[in-house]
Amino acid sequence: MITAFDGINLYSKDPAALVAFYSEVLGIPVPFEGYGEAGGAKIAIDASQPGIIIWNADKWENLTTGTVNLVFSCGSLDETYEQLKAKGLDCQPPATMEYGGKEMNFRDPDGNAITLLEGGY
Repeated sequence: MITAFDGINLYSKDPAALVAFYSEVLGIPVPFEGYGEAGGAKIAIDASQPGIIIWNADKWENLTTGTVNLVFSCGSLDETYEQLKAKGLDCQPPATMEYGGKEMNFRDPDGNAITLLEGGY
């Protein structure tokens, strides 16, 4: 099932300014930037570590699960989906997203948004 905590998604109306704040002001590296037309960047000490993934809120407004959500990685999202369904989780099956990754979104009992990724960002 879940193999790692990947990061926290932040959705910004000005993602370039937010990336600049974290990288230029706070000095946190940007190990990955772009995601094609997705308008995203990962802020992290190292690409293999959890980080802050900044997205363009205007681009993803109708696709996001919330303003901030927890992100976890798993080996096989299809298998994880079946395991979670068997445990009674009410969720939609995984989907391949525009950026090319496979993900599944749902909420915890308190309403906090959770994204599961196959692999990771």
